[in-house]
Amino acid sequence: MGMSKTGRFSWYYFSSPQSFYPLAGVLQPWFAGLAVALCAVGLYISFFVAPTDATQGDAYRIIFIHVPAAWMSMFLYLVMGFWSGVGLVLNTRLSSMVATALAPTGALFTFIALWTGALWGKPTWGTWWVWDARLTSELILLFLYIGFMALQAAIDDQRRADKAGAVLALVGVINIPIIYFSVKWWSTLHQGASVSMTSAPTMAKTMLLGMLIMALGFWMYSIAATLARVRCVILERERHTDWVAAEIGGQS
Repeated sequence: MGMSKTGRFSWYYFSSPQSFYPLAGVLQPWFAGLAVALCAVGLYISFFVAPTDATQGDAYRIIFIHVPAAWMSMFLYLVMGFWSGVGLVLNTRLSSMVATALAPTGALFTFIALWTGALWGKPTWGTWWVWDARLTSELILLFLYIGFMALQAAIDDQRRADKAGAVLALVGVINIPIIYFSVKWWSTLHQGASVSMTSAPTMAKTMLLGMLIMALGFWMYSIAATLARVRCVILERERHTDWVAAEIGGQS
C-alpha cells in the first residue's frame, strides 16, 4: 500500500478516493482513541486539578471547553478553505470530499464555542449575549459553515456544488483574522488572548496545561470525525464504481 513502481513510498498513491478509503479506515480508530484519552485527562485537570480563579471562582472552568472549541472552529475553517481551494484549482475529487467532511465538525465546534461563551458570559457580564465584535464574527463563522453545507446540498451537480462551496469557503476565510484580532481592533467586552505566540501566558501553568490537552483532544476528535465522514462521502460519491460495489458487498 502506498508504494510506487520503484518500490518507494508515495503519498500520491493516497490522492485517489479508492486508495484513501482503506487508509482512513485504519487511522480513524487510533485518532478516536487518542481523542477520548486526551479529553478525559484534560477534563480531569480542568475540573479537579486546576485552581479556582481568584475573581471568577469556578465559573471560569467553562474556558477549558470554550477556548479550545473556539480555536478549533477557526482552525478547521482554514483547513476546509485550503482543501476547497486545492479542489477548485487542481480539480481533485478527494480534496473536495475532505472539505465537505470537515464542515460539520467545524460547525459543531463553532456552536460549542458560542454556547459555552453564553454560559460564561451570563455570570461574567450579566447577560447571555452582546453584539460584541468577537461574538458577532464568531456567529458569522457558524453561518459560513452552514452556508457551505447548504450550498453544496442545494446543487445537484456535484462538481458545480464543490466549486460553489469552494468559492464561498475561500471568501469566508477573511472572517478568521477578523475573529482573532477583533479584541485588538475594537473596544470589546471579550477579554484578550490568554495564550499568545508572542508573549508569556497570563494563566497558571496547570490551567494552561488543561487547556492545551483539551485542545489536542479536540484536534484528535476532529481528525477522527473527518476520517469517518470522508469515508461516507467517498462511498456516496463513488457508489457507481466497481470497487465501491465490491466494498459494500464485502461488508454485507
